[in-house]
Amino acid sequence: MAAELSPHLLSEKHRPTLDQTLDAIHTRAYWSPHPEHPKAYGEGGASGSLSAAEGKAAFDAVLRTRLDLGQPGTDDWTGGEISPYGPELGVEYPHADLDVLLPAMRAGMAAWREAGPETRALVCLEILARISARTHEFAHAVMHTSGQAFMMAFQAGGPHAQDRGLEAVAYAYEEQIRTPRTADWSKPQGKRDPLQLHKTYIAAGRGIALLIGCNTFPTWNGYPGLFASLATGNPVLVKPHPRAVLPLALTVQVAREVLSEAGFDPNLVCLAAERPGEGIAKALAVRPEIKIIDYTGSTAFGDWLEANARQAQVYTEKAGVNTIVVDSTDDYRGMLSNLAFSLSLYSGQMCTTPQNLLIPRDGIATDTGDKTYDDVVGDIAAAVTGLLGDDARANALLGALVNPDVKARLEAAAGLGEVALASREVANPEFPDAVVRTPVVVKLDGTKPDDEAAYLSECFGPVAFAVAVDSTADAVELLRRTIRDKGAMTVGAYTTSPEVERAVEDVCLDESAQLSLNLTGGVYVNQTAAFSDFHGSGGNPAANAALCDGAFVSNRFRMVEVRRQA
Repeated sequence: MAAELSPHLLSEKHRPTLDQTLDAIHTRAYWSPHPEHPKAYGEGGASGSLSAAEGKAAFDAVLRTRLDLGQPGTDDWTGGEISPYGPELGVEYPHADLDVLLPAMRAGMAAWREAGPETRALVCLEILARISARTHEFAHAVMHTSGQAFMMAFQAGGPHAQDRGLEAVAYAYEEQIRTPRTADWSKPQGKRDPLQLHKTYIAAGRGIALLIGCNTFPTWNGYPGLFASLATGNPVLVKPHPRAVLPLALTVQVAREVLSEAGFDPNLVCLAAERPGEGIAKALAVRPEIKIIDYTGSTAFGDWLEANARQAQVYTEKAGVNTIVVDSTDDYRGMLSNLAFSLSLYSGQMCTTPQNLLIPRDGIATDTGDKTYDDVVGDIAAAVTGLLGDDARANALLGALVNPDVKARLEAAAGLGEVALASREVANPEFPDAVVRTPVVVKLDGTKPDDEAAYLSECFGPVAFAVAVDSTADAVELLRRTIRDKGAMTVGAYTTSPEVERAVEDVCLDESAQLSLNLTGGVYVNQTAAFSDFHGSGGNPAANAALCDGAFVSNRFRMVEVRRQA
């Protein structure tokens, strides 16, 4: 039977988008084919997309059902997700016999390799387009597995995640076509006939890629690796976090449908759901069939993967201690507002949220006069209080704590030093069982060893440390030590001094950390835009890869050459 999605149809639908994406990663200008506003979907919006009501109905319809993906080797069914907002999802997923599933995944590699970089890229774009059409449905799935508030789940789990997947496809395509498909080679031999060869160059995937999903951003953190591996010719086995299976299971469902319609083996993308407490990631990671691993999560397991999964190319995003140097500002009110939002968004449960605010103990200069260390800390606390004073607004920004470990860290942080801003409980009328907490701000002394142990450890969640330092120069040196020893996904600084700005920039260049300077408007240190901003650098202990650059995709395939006598 002919493929429903022919190469011609795929090219007609998606080649313009691929070309625009390639242009965007070259210019680094703002662009996105995925609308951020919920009203852009459904009736009056994107053609064929689910409206808000349809998306909610689709999400409700999958609850308390068995999601049969038609995978080979299913030996059981498993589930158990409980929403951070309270309800049990009740979805059951296929549990796989890996000795059956993994060989089945490899069976489709040859045809997928032969399809070539462009067809692979266009199939990936069709998968993303179908996910985009179901953004409202995916938003609820992300919300009820991550604890993100709905609007954040909609944007970060929907269009922003789709942008990151598309970005990875573009980089993958570009890296694969650097080498021409064929070449005729002729070497002169003087009076003798030239030596002549016809050469073919084929981008060949390494093997099965393992995506180990995270709890907080299952799609945003998952799509880059998934689509980078698939677009470079590799089957992908998706192993979601046990608390956040549904968004990635739905992704696998869509990918399998598209692959089948395009004439490829749907087993190129499969799901590996685990029984409670089974912990299959460790066993999977060292299997000889696994040649690529993408992981987002704790430093301990990321380090273990890098040390033990020797047969695989491993890409990790781990923990870091994100830091902001506060030296001076010409927009004090804007700085406070920006910091308050950055500390509050999704209850600080982002790998990019700032944790340490390094503030000279003698204070800083501002456009509203000199401010002491206590003034700055007190004003930051007041800005957070003002931002989150209304419970409805607080719920919309904070979401829910993703798991009990975050709550425990939050409560323990209050005992580490003088509390400048106490965390408070926020009631969520729609979801009474949701655990919602505002951030805590704790004062620490940068010269005390006991305090250092606290601020040089990642405290994931709504916890900020206002660290008093002797001078801005000391802040810059502490920043350097923090990035070098602990890593950082993001660094920020506020200063009116060109010398301080250059000093902070030099540290970030030396230690490979992404820097944001003097953000006082509607862009925040913990947000990055696909096609323009790099997420992580791969150059410090927080992550060994960046989302997304050429290095993130180029080692997922090898260029294999076939030479023939002409």
